[in-house]
Amino acid sequence: MSDHTNALHDAFFALHHGLPRQGPGSDATTRRLLATAGPLPERPRVLDLGCGPGRSALLLAAEAGAEVTAVDLHQPFLDELRQTAHARGLGDRIRTLRADMGELPFPDGSFDLVWAESSAYALGFDTALRSWRRLTATGGTLVLTDCEWTVDEPSRAARAFWDQHYPLRTRAANTAAAVEGGYHVLGVVPQPESDWQEYYGPLAARADAADPSAPGMAEALASTRAELAVRRDHGGEYGYTGYVLRPVDPRWPTRAETTADVPSVRAVNAAAFETPAEADLVDALRADGEAWLPGLSFVAEAPDGSVAAHALITRCRVDGVPAAALAPVAVAPEHQRQGAGEAVVRAVLDAARLRGERVVLVLGHPEYYPRFGFVRASEYGIRPSFDVPDEAMRALVLDGSDPVPSGTIHYPAAFGV
Repeated sequence: MSDHTNALHDAFFALHHGLPRQGPGSDATTRRLLATAGPLPERPRVLDLGCGPGRSALLLAAEAGAEVTAVDLHQPFLDELRQTAHARGLGDRIRTLRADMGELPFPDGSFDLVWAESSAYALGFDTALRSWRRLTATGGTLVLTDCEWTVDEPSRAARAFWDQHYPLRTRAANTAAAVEGGYHVLGVVPQPESDWQEYYGPLAARADAADPSAPGMAEALASTRAELAVRRDHGGEYGYTGYVLRPVDPRWPTRAETTADVPSVRAVNAAAFETPAEADLVDALRADGEAWLPGLSFVAEAPDGSVAAHALITRCRVDGVPAAALAPVAVAPEHQRQGAGEAVVRAVLDAARLRGERVVLVLGHPEYYPRFGFVRASEYGIRPSFDVPDEAMRALVLDGSDPVPSGTIHYPAAFGV
C-alpha cells in the first residue's frame, strides 16, 4: 500500500479501536437472532466472521455454550477479543484466526452456526451466501445482518451515498436472493434504531475527540462524519436487518405443483391420512377461486421424481384481514420421518414470504410446528371460531413491518368450520 493508503488505514482503525461495536447491533438483537435460529447442539460449533472486538462471539460462547472460531483480518481486534475472553473465563471457548472471510480454510460442514453481524458487506450479500453455505453442517444455520432499503423509492441523496459505498437492495430482494441461493428463510429480524445508536454514539464521540492533524485522520474524519450525516438526514430510508437462513435439504427437491402433479398430490394426501377427507379438502380448495393462492401448493420429490410430500397454503381471514392458512401437510407413508415433510413446509413458507404474506396460521401438532417458528396464535390475539387447545392453534409472522391482525379466524368454506 502507498503511504497515503497506509495513513488512511491507520487513521480509520484509530477511530474504531476500543469501540464496543464495529457496526449497528446490540446484545438484544444477537439474542433475538440466536433464538430465531432454533435449538442448537449442546456445544455448538460457531464461526463468527468479521468478529471485530468480539461482542457477538463472547455472547455466543457465554450464553449458547458455543465453541467459537472468531475470524477477522485486523489482528488488534483479535488480540482484544482474546484478552477479553480470558478475562471472562471464556478463553477455552473462543479461538481467534486472522483470515479473509472470502478465503476460509475450513472443510465443508465444519460449523453448526455461521454468524456474521455487520460484516457480510465486505463480500456482498450474494457472494456471502455462496461462499459460506458450504461451511454449515447438516441442519446448520447461517445468520447474517445487512443494510438495506426500507422504502421503495429512496431519496437521491441517500441513493447517491450508498451507491458509492455499498449498493443497497430491499428486504424483498434480499429475501428472494436467499431463497434463490439455496436457503430456507427461518426468520427476518429488522434491527431497531437503538442498534444504530450503540454503534454511532461512541463513534461520534471518538470522532469529536480525534486529532485531525494526525496522518490520514482528516480524510477518515470527513468520511465518518458524512456517514453520520446521511444517517441523521435519511435514516428512515434504510436500516439493518438480520437474516436467519438454513441451506435446503438436498435429499428432497421442492417446487410448486403443476397440473400434472394433481393426481399424485391427491394420492399422497389419501395415503397419509386415515380417511380421504384431506385429499377431498385439497381438491375443494383448488376449485375455490377466493381461497386458492397460485404458487402456494408445493411438493417435495422423492429420489425417483415421484411426489413424496405436499404442503398447501390458502387464503383465510382474521376479522376480514387477509391471512394465510397452512393445511393440509401430507407425507407419503414410505417417506415419513425422513425430512420430506419439513422440506416441503419450509419451501411453501418461503414462497408465501416472497409473495408478501404477513402471517400464516396452522392448526396442528404443538410439538411439530414450533420448529418452523410458529407460536401460539393467542399471543397475537388470534383465535379460531371453534374450540381447540390453545397450544394447537399456531401463528407464524412472516412480515412484521405492519401490525399483525387480531381477531377470529375465518377459514374457506371447504374446511367446514
